[in-house]
Amino acid sequence: MATISAALAISFLPSPTRFAVPTTDFSSSRIKRAARFRCCAEPSSQEQETSATPPTGLPEKPARASPSSLLGISTSTWSAGVAGLGFLETGYLTYLKLTGSEAFCPISGGGCGDILDSDYSVVFGIPLPLLGLVAYGLVTTLSLQENGADLLPLLDDLDIRLTLLLLATSMATASAYFLYILSAKFVGVSCSYCLLSAFLSFTLLFIRVKDFGFDRIQKFAGIQLAVAVIVALALTNSYSSATTQLKGKDDFVLEPYETEITTESSPFAISLARHLHSIGAKMYGAFWCSHCNEQKQMFGREASKILDYVECFPNGAGKGKKMTQECQAAGLEGFPTWFINGKVLSGDQELEVLAEASGFVAEGTEQSKETAPN
Repeated sequence: MATISAALAISFLPSPTRFAVPTTDFSSSRIKRAARFRCCAEPSSQEQETSATPPTGLPEKPARASPSSLLGISTSTWSAGVAGLGFLETGYLTYLKLTGSEAFCPISGGGCGDILDSDYSVVFGIPLPLLGLVAYGLVTTLSLQENGADLLPLLDDLDIRLTLLLLATSMATASAYFLYILSAKFVGVSCSYCLLSAFLSFTLLFIRVKDFGFDRIQKFAGIQLAVAVIVALALTNSYSSATTQLKGKDDFVLEPYETEITTESSPFAISLARHLHSIGAKMYGAFWCSHCNEQKQMFGREASKILDYVECFPNGAGKGKKMTQECQAAGLEGFPTWFINGKVLSGDQELEVLAEASGFVAEGTEQSKETAPN
């Protein structure tokens, strides 16, 4: 990186000023050479005084390049502010992870707590929030240095900018990878902290690209691509044995249990459950799945008994327990999962969504009156 930065720094330096030697029309080439020789061998009195003065202290630092701006604010200030927010968020999550405290999830309920406690919250044995804390802290420090703070005197301006670009690239790549994990492995579950961190990472990447300019950024596309590939391969290797079913499933066995349905079924829910049963619709779930329980609560006690519900862990979960063959053959990626008329609906669904997907029309509605025989 230092070699690349040094080579690039040379190209950014301004070209030396050229001084023309004034000549007259009647001067010959010999006179020109003599004048040029005298300029070097016989400096003026001002030049002699300057050369006679011994150098004091360290050489002056090169002037910083004028920072780019975004909405009237320098990109280094934007970068420090965004990274500072990420530092606060990951600091809070690191505290929760190290102390084993429950996460406060005002938007997605207990779902984000399940994600933060899953195997995907650890990378090579290191808590993911702790890695984010270090990354955001480093970006904040480098951004402040770029903005004029003398925190890292050994790095020049170009080294800092290139390091920030590669850091933002790696963080955005990791965020994109985690968004894929969230959509594929945690179907129907939302994590506000995960989404906020992804937004901050992508914002940092946009800021750093804006700093270099979209034309000059093409010079570093190869390095960025290499960093992105390395990050993706590292995460894939770390998560090769991860599971979303139960954390630490090899350490204990969870015996099956039934969750009591406390809500009463509405006439609409009972009619919909009968319709789903008549067309062969199935709901796949697990006894320990909170979203499966919430789906049953939507139907109520009476309607839940009518549904064709498939329990994927009838013998319990954990060490030595496996999912049923039917669930394995279905290729499930999360619970609950609905199979309705060849359609696959992942996560708990509103009753109106299930009615539309199954073609159910409640009696007494205008549509039912239109389709009723005369």
